[in-house]
Amino acid sequence: MMILSIFLGIVAIGFCCWLLFTLAIFALPAFAGVTIGLWAYHAGAGVAGGIAVGAIAAFLTLVVLQAGLMFVRPLWLRAALALAFVVPAAIAGFHATHGIVKHAVPSPVWQFVFSLIGSLAVGITAYIRLTTLAAAAAQGQSIARA
Repeated sequence: MMILSIFLGIVAIGFCCWLLFTLAIFALPAFAGVTIGLWAYHAGAGVAGGIAVGAIAAFLTLVVLQAGLMFVRPLWLRAALALAFVVPAAIAGFHATHGIVKHAVPSPVWQFVFSLIGSLAVGITAYIRLTTLAAAAAQGQSIARA
Protein backbone atom coordinates (compact mmCIF):
# COMPACT_ATOMS: atom_id res chain seq x y z
CA MET A 1 0.00 0.00 0.00
CA MET A 2 2.87 2.35 0.76
CA ILE A 3 4.40 1.79 -2.68
CA LEU A 4 1.07 2.69 -4.27
CA SER A 5 0.89 5.96 -2.33
CA ILE A 6 4.46 6.86 -3.32
CA PHE A 7 3.67 6.09 -6.95
CA LEU A 8 0.47 8.15 -6.85
CA GLY A 9 2.37 11.02 -5.23
CA ILE A 10 4.92 10.99 -8.05
CA VAL A 11 2.12 10.87 -10.63
CA ALA A 12 0.35 13.80 -8.93
CA ILE A 13 3.53 15.91 -8.88
CA GLY A 14 4.19 15.03 -12.52
CA PHE A 15 0.63 16.00 -13.46
CA CYS A 16 0.93 19.33 -11.64
CA CYS A 17 4.23 20.06 -13.40
CA TRP A 18 2.73 19.16 -16.79
CA LEU A 19 -0.26 21.39 -16.04
CA LEU A 20 2.04 24.25 -15.01
CA PHE A 21 4.07 24.00 -18.22
CA THR A 22 0.96 23.71 -20.37
CA LEU A 23 -0.93 26.61 -18.83
CA ALA A 24 2.01 28.93 -18.13
CA ILE A 25 1.31 31.26 -21.05
CA PHE A 26 -2.16 31.93 -19.66
CA ALA A 27 -0.85 33.35 -16.36
CA LEU A 28 -1.25 36.98 -17.47
CA PRO A 29 -4.77 36.60 -18.93
CA ALA A 30 -5.84 34.63 -15.85
CA PHE A 31 -4.44 37.30 -13.55
CA ALA A 32 -6.18 40.05 -15.53
CA GLY A 33 -9.45 38.11 -15.57
CA VAL A 34 -9.43 37.38 -11.85
CA THR A 35 -8.47 40.95 -10.97
CA ILE A 36 -11.13 42.56 -13.14
CA GLY A 37 -13.70 39.94 -12.14
CA LEU A 38 -13.09 40.66 -8.45
CA TRP A 39 -13.31 44.38 -9.13
CA ALA A 40 -16.65 43.89 -10.90
CA TYR A 41 -17.94 41.73 -8.06
CA HIS A 42 -16.98 44.29 -5.43
CA ALA A 43 -18.47 47.05 -7.58
CA GLY A 44 -21.86 45.33 -7.28
CA ALA A 45 -22.05 43.15 -10.41
CA GLY A 46 -22.79 40.01 -8.38
CA VAL A 47 -21.20 36.59 -8.72
CA ALA A 48 -22.40 35.87 -12.26
CA GLY A 49 -21.50 39.36 -13.44
CA GLY A 50 -18.05 39.17 -11.89
CA ILE A 51 -17.38 35.82 -13.54
CA ALA A 52 -18.64 37.06 -16.91
CA VAL A 53 -16.64 40.30 -16.77
CA GLY A 54 -13.53 38.40 -15.64
CA ALA A 55 -13.87 35.85 -18.44
CA ILE A 56 -14.30 38.59 -21.03
CA ALA A 57 -11.29 40.48 -19.65
CA ALA A 58 -9.12 37.35 -19.71
CA PHE A 59 -10.17 36.57 -23.29
CA LEU A 60 -9.55 40.12 -24.48
CA THR A 61 -6.16 40.22 -22.78
CA LEU A 62 -5.12 37.02 -24.53
CA VAL A 63 -6.48 38.08 -27.93
CA VAL A 64 -5.06 41.62 -27.86
CA LEU A 65 -1.59 40.56 -26.74
CA GLN A 66 -1.38 37.67 -29.22
CA ALA A 67 -2.62 39.92 -32.03
CA GLY A 68 0.06 42.38 -31.01
CA LEU A 69 2.68 39.64 -31.30
CA MET A 70 1.41 38.75 -34.76
CA PHE A 71 1.06 42.20 -36.28
CA VAL A 72 3.47 44.56 -34.47
CA ARG A 73 6.65 45.17 -36.45
CA PRO A 74 9.16 46.87 -34.10
CA LEU A 75 11.26 44.26 -32.39
CA TRP A 76 11.39 46.12 -29.07
CA LEU A 77 7.58 46.22 -28.92
CA ARG A 78 7.32 42.50 -29.74
CA ALA A 79 9.86 41.78 -27.00
CA ALA A 80 7.84 43.86 -24.52
CA LEU A 81 4.64 41.97 -25.44
CA ALA A 82 6.44 38.63 -25.08
CA LEU A 83 7.80 39.68 -21.70
CA ALA A 84 4.27 40.61 -20.62
CA PHE A 85 3.39 36.93 -21.05
CA VAL A 86 6.67 35.35 -19.93
CA VAL A 87 7.33 37.26 -16.68
CA PRO A 88 4.03 36.27 -14.96
CA ALA A 89 4.57 32.68 -16.13
CA ALA A 90 8.09 32.67 -14.68
CA ILE A 91 6.82 34.09 -11.39
CA ALA A 92 4.13 31.42 -11.25
CA GLY A 93 6.81 28.81 -12.04
CA PHE A 94 9.00 30.08 -9.22
CA HIS A 95 6.22 29.83 -6.66
CA ALA A 96 4.99 26.45 -7.91
CA THR A 97 8.51 25.03 -7.84
CA HIS A 98 9.14 26.52 -4.42
CA GLY A 99 5.92 24.96 -3.13
CA ILE A 100 7.10 21.53 -4.27
CA VAL A 101 10.76 21.91 -3.31
CA LYS A 102 10.19 23.19 0.22
CA HIS A 103 8.79 19.77 1.14
CA ALA A 104 11.81 17.90 -0.23
CA VAL A 105 14.86 20.12 0.34
CA PRO A 106 15.68 21.30 3.88
CA SER A 107 18.16 24.07 2.97
CA PRO A 108 16.56 27.45 2.19
CA VAL A 109 19.45 28.33 -0.14
CA TRP A 110 18.92 25.21 -2.24
CA GLN A 111 15.16 25.76 -2.17
CA PHE A 112 15.76 29.18 -3.70
CA VAL A 113 18.23 27.80 -6.27
CA PHE A 114 15.84 25.05 -7.39
CA SER A 115 12.97 27.55 -7.48
CA LEU A 116 15.01 29.81 -9.76
CA ILE A 117 15.78 26.86 -12.04
CA GLY A 118 12.06 26.01 -12.15
CA SER A 119 11.22 29.64 -12.86
CA LEU A 120 13.68 29.72 -15.74
CA ALA A 121 12.34 26.46 -17.17
CA VAL A 122 8.73 27.64 -17.01
CA GLY A 123 9.62 31.03 -18.50
CA ILE A 124 11.49 29.48 -21.43
CA THR A 125 8.68 27.00 -22.03
CA ALA A 126 6.09 29.79 -21.96
CA TYR A 127 8.13 31.80 -24.46
CA ILE A 128 8.47 28.84 -26.82
CA ARG A 129 4.76 28.02 -26.60
CA LEU A 130 3.83 31.66 -27.07
CA THR A 131 5.95 32.13 -30.18
CA THR A 132 4.70 28.82 -31.59
CA LEU A 133 1.08 29.87 -31.07
CA ALA A 134 1.67 33.33 -32.56
CA ALA A 135 3.53 31.94 -35.59
CA ALA A 136 0.83 29.36 -36.27
CA ALA A 137 -1.91 31.97 -35.90
CA ALA A 138 -0.10 34.34 -38.25
CA GLN A 139 0.03 31.62 -40.88
CA GLY A 140 -3.60 30.68 -40.31
CA GLN A 141 -2.79 27.19 -39.06
CA SER A 142 -4.09 25.29 -36.11
CA ILE A 143 -1.57 23.53 -33.92
CA ALA A 144 -2.28 20.61 -31.66
CA ARG A 145 -1.23 21.03 -28.05
CA ALA A 146 0.32 18.13 -26.25
